[in-house]
Amino acid sequence: MDATLHLAQDPEADALLGRSPLAALTGMLLDQQIPMEWAFKGPATIAQRMGADDLDAHDIAARDPEAFAALLSEKPAVHRYPGSMAGRIQQLCQYLVEHYDGDAEAVWKGVDSGTELRGRLQDLPGFGKQKAQIFLALLGKQLGVQPTGWREAAGAYGEAESFRSVADITGPESLAKVRAHKQEMKAAAKAAKR
Repeated sequence: MDATLHLAQDPEADALLGRSPLAALTGMLLDQQIPMEWAFKGPATIAQRMGADDLDAHDIAARDPEAFAALLSEKPAVHRYPGSMAGRIQQLCQYLVEHYDGDAEAVWKGVDSGTELRGRLQDLPGFGKQKAQIFLALLGKQLGVQPTGWREAAGAYGEAESFRSVADITGPESLAKVRAHKQEMKAAAKAAKR
């Protein structure tokens, strides 16, 4: 995997996301209840605090849970809920070690269909259907992973020329469009409750 992503809006963090499948999965896992850039900068922050250039599923899975949570809790914290997210990251890495020998890219490598890939992503700890669809769209739109039917399996997130999620962010202009879309969706949901 070698791509240029612009999700963290930080050159070093984005470079790690573009070359490391585990970093990309971890950023997606962290992308909840915090700003997207903060979430996708998280993998680089974790790697730096571990004294590494990349994330290693075997290493993270084997770490003492309290020590790993403390690492994520250092100021500035990697997430609003660093302790619980540390546990989720370790669960993800343990799953990858058990099912894919620690190779995050093996989740999508050689997959025949978008439906199969979405299923594999949904099987990952911390990935529900929506998160799986968004990551599938990111794989298809920006990382060249396009098994048959990937757009359909990604649902609305797979639509071309849409600005719904991280899958559509390629720079500051598209980030602004995604933010505007999310604000519209929140306003519509709020109006529907009235």
